Amino acid sequence: MLRFGRKKAALLGVDIGSTSVKLVDLSQDNSATGSALRVEHYAIEPLPANAMAEKKILDVEAVGDGIRRALRRSGAKTKTAAVAVSGSAAITRVVSLSSTLSDAEMEAQIQLEADQHIPYPLEEVNIDFDVLGPSDSGADRVDVLLAATRCENVADRLAALEVAGLTAAVVDIETYAMENACALLPNGSDEKSGQGAMAVVDIGATTATFQVLQNGQTRYFREQGLGGIQLLDEIQRRYAVTPEPAMQGLSAVALPPSLSTEVVAPVGEALALQIERALQSYRAAGGLMPVAQIVLAGEVPRVTAIDRLVEERLGISTVVADPFAQMAVSRLIRARDLWRDAPALMLAVGLALRGFD
Repeated sequence: MLRFGRKKAALLGVDIGSTSVKLVDLSQDNSATGSALRVEHYAIEPLPANAMAEKKILDVEAVGDGIRRALRRSGAKTKTAAVAVSGSAAITRVVSLSSTLSDAEMEAQIQLEADQHIPYPLEEVNIDFDVLGPSDSGADRVDVLLAATRCENVADRLAALEVAGLTAAVVDIETYAMENACALLPNGSDEKSGQGAMAVVDIGATTATFQVLQNGQTRYFREQGLGGIQLLDEIQRRYAVTPEPAMQGLSAVALPPSLSTEVVAPVGEALALQIERALQSYRAAGGLMPVAQIVLAGEVPRVTAIDRLVEERLGISTVVADPFAQMAVSRLIRARDLWRDAPALMLAVGLALRGFD
């Protein structure tokens, strides 16, 4: 049984995305004054066009080479890593079990539960479980989170890390890695205190994921059909540039006014519409706690003022994610670069945090 979340030593957080690899190396100072985090190294490395398809690895060698380049560029020396499978590639269920079961008995019971809840032969999946705490179903019961994914999803990621000279200590689920990272946000404590739900929108290359957190836990999740690649395509079409200059345009801190008006505004409007529909679906699915804040993560929101466009359209406070806002930063890292890249590094940060659990 693969343990999605058992870990002890510091880990590299390695986010294998559809178009790039993001790597984050954190350290922790467990002094008498507290437990302070510090970002030591990070890197973002593009992947070849045909290496991935919707977060499924098609070319293990190409992805492994991308991880190796990211590792070399970052300067990190840590050789153990945490990676994740996408939320849509995992099956999770909360089951209620007797609190009197031993570890071995609970594992055996989980196998029986998995046979009922997982629509694949058990020999084709990796399974893990985590005891969440007392269950509402009885004083002698505990709620247990059951998680499973197809073996190929895990094997491909382990193989890619091996190509890069890394060893996987944790294979997580992106949904839970994002929960970890959100705890670092300045507004994360408000959400955990019950003052309102937090909606996290992670804008990837081809899709955006919508995740609602209540009391630090995901209560709703769905994928949207709008990604940053559409913004790049629009820039290329309107300004007759190749992909590399288009990406440079997205990475610039100051964008031409015409770019904001002609390109960013329509894409921001489309994203706001997608989020609005997701909020409606969340409410229809029984989401009772109103969303008090929207957090935008991913590769493009920091420099395109999409947060302002979304807030104006939906009337909900909207911010761009920065998991490093309360961290110390190594002098080897340019603070301006880290500020620019921070929204894209949320998942990698959430994975790196597994080393300190």
